[in-house]
Amino acid sequence: MKPVRRQFLGLAAIAIGLPAISRVANAQAYPARPVRIVVGFAAGGAPDIAARLVALWLSERLGQQFVVENRPGAGGNIATEIVLEAPADGYALLLLNLSNAVNATLYQKLKYDFIRDIAPVASISHENYGMEVHPSFPAKTVAEFISYAKANPGKLNMASPGNGTGPHMAGELFKIMAGLDMVHVPYRGSPPALTDLLAGQVQLMFSPLSSSIEYVRSGKLHALAVTTAARSEVLPDLPTVGEFVPGYAASGWFGIGTPSKTPVEIVARLNREVNAGLADPKLKTRLADLGATVFVGSPADFATHIATETEKWAKVVRTANLRAD
Repeated sequence: MKPVRRQFLGLAAIAIGLPAISRVANAQAYPARPVRIVVGFAAGGAPDIAARLVALWLSERLGQQFVVENRPGAGGNIATEIVLEAPADGYALLLLNLSNAVNATLYQKLKYDFIRDIAPVASISHENYGMEVHPSFPAKTVAEFISYAKANPGKLNMASPGNGTGPHMAGELFKIMAGLDMVHVPYRGSPPALTDLLAGQVQLMFSPLSSSIEYVRSGKLHALAVTTAARSEVLPDLPTVGEFVPGYAASGWFGIGTPSKTPVEIVARLNREVNAGLADPKLKTRLADLGATVFVGSPADFATHIATETEKWAKVVRTANLRAD
C-alpha cells in the first residue's frame, strides 16, 4: 500500500473513532454545570414533589445542582416543548408522568411525537390516588357514593389538577366503569383543586396521596378508597375502588426523560444514579410516607411501560370522548 493511501486510511479510522471517544468523554464529565428538571405542573403538587426528591439526590450524588423548573400549562405540553427545544445534551430533563401518555390522544395538534421525540431515562415511582370527599359529604363509602351520584346525575363536581392529568383520568375511568354522570372541573395543579375540595366547593377529587395524605390523616378530607389494585401500605384500612367496581385500577407514575438524541452514555449514567437513589433507604421511606412506591428499571423497561400506558389511556380518552384542543 502506498504511504499516502496508508496515511489517509489511518486518519479516516481516527476520525471515525473520534465521535465515540468524544461521547464517552462527555458522559464521564457530565454534569459539568447545573441541570434543569422541567415540571409541567405547579409547585407543591405530586409531580413537583417527585422531581424535587430526585433533584436533591442527584445534586448530592453528582456534585452539580439539579434545579426544578415549574412550567405549568396545557397539561404538561408547555414543559415538554421547552425540553424538546433545548440541546440534546442532558442539561434539560423532563419530569415524565401519566399525562404525557394521555396527551398523545387527548391533543390532536401536538408539535411533537412523544414516543419518537422523548427518550425515557429512568422511572421514579408509582403514585396512588385517594378517592376523596369533604367530610361533610353524605356518602361515606364508595358504594354510597355511587348510589348518591346515580340519584343526582350531573350535579356532582369532580376536581382535578387539569385536563389529561392522572387524577382526571382516574376519575373518568371511574365514571365509565360505575356508569356515573359527573362534571369535571379542571384546575391549574393539585394545590388549588385541593383548596376548593377542602372548602367544599367541589364534591370529589381523585387526589395524589403525596399531596393530600396529611389532610386525610388530620380528618380535613375523607378518603373513600385508593385507586390501585392493592391496598395502600400507608392507609391499610382504606379499601380499593376495585373492591366496589370490579376490575378498576389506576395509578400515576413519574420518571425522567430527555430529548431522544441525547447521548446514550448520559442516559445510562442518569439511569444508574436515579436507580441508586431509589435503593437508598431514606428516599424509599420518604416516597413510602407519601403513599408512593419506588419504580426501578432500565430505560427500555420505562419505554415499555410508557407504551402500555399510552395504549390504555387512549381507550379511556376515546370512550369518554375527551378533547383538549
